[in-house]
Amino acid sequence: MDITLLLASTATLAGGIPLTLLLTFASLLAGLVLAVPLAFMRASSRKWLSRPVLAYTYVFRGTPLLVQFFIIYYGLGQIGAIRASLLWVVLRDPFWCCLLAFSLNGAAYATEIFRGGIQAVAPGMIEAAQAVGMSPLQIKRRVIFPIAFRSVLPPYANEAISLVKATSLASTVTLLEITGLSRRLVSETFAPYEIFIAAGVLYLGLTFLLAGFFHVLEARLNGAPLVKALPRRVALQQVAREQ
Repeated sequence: MDITLLLASTATLAGGIPLTLLLTFASLLAGLVLAVPLAFMRASSRKWLSRPVLAYTYVFRGTPLLVQFFIIYYGLGQIGAIRASLLWVVLRDPFWCCLLAFSLNGAAYATEIFRGGIQAVAPGMIEAAQAVGMSPLQIKRRVIFPIAFRSVLPPYANEAISLVKATSLASTVTLLEITGLSRRLVSETFAPYEIFIAAGVLYLGLTFLLAGFFHVLEARLNGAPLVKALPRRVALQQVAREQ
């Protein structure tokens, strides 16, 4: 192994970290915005609300991300109506195609994760909120979602870490994130061993930092008393009910 090349490759590939992080966090944010309302729809007892979301999550969780990636990047451009619309201004750029694919795929997984957390909220919490006159939207925003988010944080953290590694697929459409730079360096130096080890070290470092962030966040949330996460009157009525 050429240690000098390994160190030089690590420094060069570090230039792809900003794009990797941008894809990761932008996809996480977009996926979260989509997943939260979809999770409440998925958890609904009304089939006309839950079934379409189930179909969406089933398709995106049941097919490979790379296939979804190619359908969005190569397939949408074959539709004349899209090429003639304003959407083509965005979708002809590989970055936005990557962001769309990662967001839709991540939202499908996050929807099922949050759906499990929503359905696990104790009925007594919801009844107490109803007893003090909170509206359905207030109950979802101030009671159900905070409790659900706390309970599903570990699996959601795993999904976020998986997304960091999934951004390597962006290299297949010429984006120069860490893996894209690695492939270009390999074509120039013909030394895949050192270069891909350097890429692996960088991904390992990113996942370590992200896992540490979620670990700290989970510790802070678990350390906070539950009554602080709920409106005071709701918490007091729940305590009285349990006694």
